[in-house]
Amino acid sequence: ATLCLINVGFAWRWLPESRKQEEGAPRPRRPLWYPAVSVLRDPGDPVSRLIWIYAVGMLAFSSMTSVLSLYLGAEFGLDETTIGYVFLYVGVLSFVMRSLLLGPIVDRIGESSAMRIGTVILVLGLLLYPLPRSIWILAIVIPLVPIGTALLFPATTSLMSRFSDPRELGTTMGVAQTFAGLSRVAAPLIATIAFQRLGHGWPFYLAGACVALVGIMAFQVRPSMNVPAEAAAGKEAGIP
Repeated sequence: ATLCLINVGFAWRWLPESRKQEEGAPRPRRPLWYPAVSVLRDPGDPVSRLIWIYAVGMLAFSSMTSVLSLYLGAEFGLDETTIGYVFLYVGVLSFVMRSLLLGPIVDRIGESSAMRIGTVILVLGLLLYPLPRSIWILAIVIPLVPIGTALLFPATTSLMSRFSDPRELGTTMGVAQTFAGLSRVAAPLIATIAFQRLGHGWPFYLAGACVALVGIMAFQVRPSMNVPAEAAAGKEAGIP
């Protein structure tokens, strides 16, 4: 709760307002349910495509974290006294990747390429997770998942903000988080059932397969598609 309050303070003090005052007649507002239905009805739309990539990626990552303790306990004998070191390892890798390396990488290769590479690395990491028979070999595989998610998630949300109509940016981000939230709810149910019914490695295989399927969408996102017609119209109206 304290960290959340600190976050609110930083946002209040330093985060600029992205929404500008519109000139002329106000634009009719769409129903609140319309953007979510559009994602289901038109998955080929650029924004819908990015939301699906984000949501399925979150489903896969949440599936992995849901059963990781169970898997390490069953396969390597880790318990409550040792499992924390693995999560510390993953957390440090994620922190280093996102705070130190992500910015230079995106500056060099662009958001679309970062999203594609992140998808591939995440798929490889998930599919390779169940294969090592030694905890030390697994320690070599583990970094693939935090590296993949660090490239995939920030780049995807950034591209959403660029594809989206600027006048509906908040709605777009809200819909994306709604789908991601549903993924976080479904992931533990799916992963634990697969772990119990199919085998210890199956949650990772299923998660990797899901990301691989939506990864096809990631390779359909082109840099030239970054600014859609509605966003361009918004910019002409003085909305950045």
